Formats: sequence, structure tokens, C-alpha cells
Amino acid sequence: MSRPVALITGARRGIGRAIGLALAEAGHDIVFTDIAEDAATEEALGLFSAAGARALFIRHDVTAIESHADLVATVLREFGRLDLFVSNAGIGAPVRGDMLEITPDSYDLVMGVNLRGAAFLSQEVAKAMLARHGSGNPAIVFITSASTELVSIDRAQYCVSKIGLSMWAKALAVRLAPEGIPVFEVRPGVIRTDMTAKVAAKYDARIADGLIPAGRWGEGDDVARCVAALAGGNFAYATGTVINADGGLMIPRL
Repeated sequence: MSRPVALITGARRGIGRAIGLALAEAGHDIVFTDIAEDAATEEALGLFSAAGARALFIRHDVTAIESHADLVATVLREFGRLDLFVSNAGIGAPVRGDMLEITPDSYDLVMGVNLRGAAFLSQEVAKAMLARHGSGNPAIVFITSASTELVSIDRAQYCVSKIGLSMWAKALAVRLAPEGIPVFEVRPGVIRTDMTAKVAAKYDARIADGLIPAGRWGEGDDVARCVAALAGGNFAYATGTVINADGGLMIPRL
């Protein structure tokens, strides 16, 4: 139990899986959650284990606020510590379209996962970290989005959920700074995942047209390396920092 332990939500595939692999390679044991358990889950377990981590999957719905305490308790019972929390689980807009047609159900669904669930789970994790169930280098990382600042009117509820989570991250950073627990935010840009697969042709064209200064799609590993760099205490005094993992997408240009 000498290895630091990372809890990552929504990590059976995509950005979350890439984060888990990067952290496993960096020396963390991995507890990861997702709403589904399938072949992708087993693949993720195999990758994390092959990278040297003790890996545990827990099927969990981040919107089930009442289950958060049990999730954290399971991590502590199985591993004896919790050093890093990566709040990655999120969903896109169920349907893209005119924001004037967004329904309350669609709005509440996105908010429940991306903001409400993430916020209250981080609250539970912070309490465990304050009880010093881990090393001297705890940290919390929120995966938000370039959509915190870049407006997409065809999925406005997603943008609102991410900017809300960004403010929660800032507030939590201030609350935990005196306790030596840094909080960071990583904002992915246009990343190649299952979530963006349906609009891949649109972004292929826009990237070719100069949308992203780096001239390419982002990959899960581009985000994962940022998270791995933030783990371990090297950036503790930079609490509240936002990292744009976006290939320059958010740089204002003429």
C-alpha cells in the first residue's frame, strides 16, 4: 500500500482511460468508476494492471449522491488511502439543436452528471483527504472543457454545466488551500473520443480550416499527461490553476 491511489470517474474508455493509464505508468494504483460494466471495462483493467497498477473497477452512477460516501469508503477500505481524485465523468447534450428548444429534462440530466454529481463527489473526497487518508501530496483535478468559455448554442446546457464546474473548482481550491490540498482544472479542447465521434466530419473540416493552431485533433493522452504532471505535489503552490489542453484553441486570435 505504498503506492499513491487515484480515484477516477468515467474511466472505462476515452479521456478517463487515458488518464488512468498515465497515472498507472507514473506509479499510482487506480480505482476507476463508470456507469456501465462491459468489455471496455475489462480492457481498461488490463491496461492499468499491465502498467504496474493494482486496479479496481467500481460500477457507479455519479448522479447518485447518496452513494458517494460508500464509494469513498470502499476505496479507503480496499487501498487504505486516497491521494488523487480526478473528476472526469461527464456527458454531452443528449440532442444538439436550437437552445430555445432545450427541455428541462435534458438540462437537468446534463447538470446532474457534469456539475451536481461531480461537485458533491468532490465534497466527499475532500472530507476524506482532510482526514489525511493518504500521503502528504493529495490533489483534486476537475476535467472541464474548452466549452467553459467557447459558446456552442446547439448544446448550451453542456457549456453551462462546465462553466459551473469551473467555478466550483475555483471555490474548492480556495477552501482547501489552507489545508495543503491543491485543486486544478484541465480543460480539454477538441478531443477524439466517443463523445465527439458523431461530429468528427464537422471538426475535421474546421481543423483543416485552421480552428486549432496545433493543426490536429487532441487525443486522450494529451489530457492525461497534463493530469499526471499535476499529481504528486510538484504544483501544489499553483492551486486553482487552469490548464488548457486544447492545442491553442482558446488563444484569442485576430
